[in-house]
Amino acid sequence: MSHGARVIRTGVSSGGPAAPPAASSAGSDAELMDGAYFRSCAGMLKVAQMISLLVGFISVNNSPWTDYSAYSYFQIVTMCDLVMILFFYIVHIFRIYRKLTCVSWPLAEFLHYLIGTILLLIASIVAASKSYNLTGLVAGATFGFLATILCVLSMWSSYKVSCITQSTSK
Repeated sequence: MSHGARVIRTGVSSGGPAAPPAASSAGSDAELMDGAYFRSCAGMLKVAQMISLLVGFISVNNSPWTDYSAYSYFQIVTMCDLVMILFFYIVHIFRIYRKLTCVSWPLAEFLHYLIGTILLLIASIVAASKSYNLTGLVAGATFGFLATILCVLSMWSSYKVSCITQSTSK
């Protein structure tokens, strides 16, 4: 028996008509995709990260290289980060996190952003230092830094949300 505070959710706003609660919850669970995630801040941030990583990869790939190891490392990091962000984007859009409850999805996403951001920052610094004023390589490094900033924003927002969630659940 729990005597803690409870959160009561209502389906009625103060000015609108009442909707039957069974119909609204059944409709949201029956949908295949989460349309609201497309328009959410986290969803748009993931799309911006994927676009900046892809532009950075293409810029470096289509430029003449001066140091093979530095740019191949940059390409590997950007593609691995892009694939992982796409994976978490698909997990959120198709609500896979509801079906696979054995995985702590917020923790997995936070660890991905932590490790991926550090590797992306290192790759962008190495790419910027080896660019020798070649425009494609400078653009790739710039988009790598932009993706790093966007990943830090995602990591900060996910940590902020989990702290708020934990502190209000007591």
